[in-house]
Amino acid sequence: MRKAQIIIIILVLIPFILSAYFYNLVPDQVPSHWNAAGEVDDYLPRFWGVFLMPIVAAALVLLFFAIPKLDPLRKNIEGFTNYFDGFIILVILFLLVIHMQVLLWAINIRVSLNITMPIAVGVLFVYMGIMLKHAKRNWFIGIRTPWTLSSDQVWDGTHALAAKLFMAAGVISIAGAAFEKLAMYFVLIPVILTAAVSVVYSYLLFKKAKPAK
Repeated sequence: MRKAQIIIIILVLIPFILSAYFYNLVPDQVPSHWNAAGEVDDYLPRFWGVFLMPIVAAALVLLFFAIPKLDPLRKNIEGFTNYFDGFIILVILFLLVIHMQVLLWAINIRVSLNITMPIAVGVLFVYMGIMLKHAKRNWFIGIRTPWTLSSDQVWDGTHALAAKLFMAAGVISIAGAAFEKLAMYFVLIPVILTAAVSVVYSYLLFKKAKPAK
């Protein structure tokens, strides 16, 4: 087992430990959703409110660990394993931030979601850009369109652009923390534009390139 995998497993255990500690401290109804204004608009029963995120994190890690084994192009994933491991670690830390947000809010320590989320999402986006810059053609990780999956040339060209766009989207998202009431727009608009531009660009590149056989 790689060192990164051990770190990931330890990180997955932390939310369960926190949940066990907070379980008797939170009320019967735990906040589970916030609207764009940063106000709670939905709740879950105590058990699911406290343990849902750790369960989701553990399930995601199992999926992430399985991806290199399931992908027919697994050798390409092996070429950027270190970046993929870093991505998994950041995803778990991201979920941990959300989990702590829920637990703290439940005991009336109310840190604005419109401040924490743009920063957390922004950091994740910036790293995704870094990972995409090194990602090679595969079926699970990256900008997976019919055109990128058909050609290494289209894949590499699309991801060179997408890497820059995701990093820019991350910086814009982080800046959104300074505009609390508009923060979610700083997160959503850049990532939607990034995804749309990447898809269209992959098609345009495909029209100019010969698809891989």
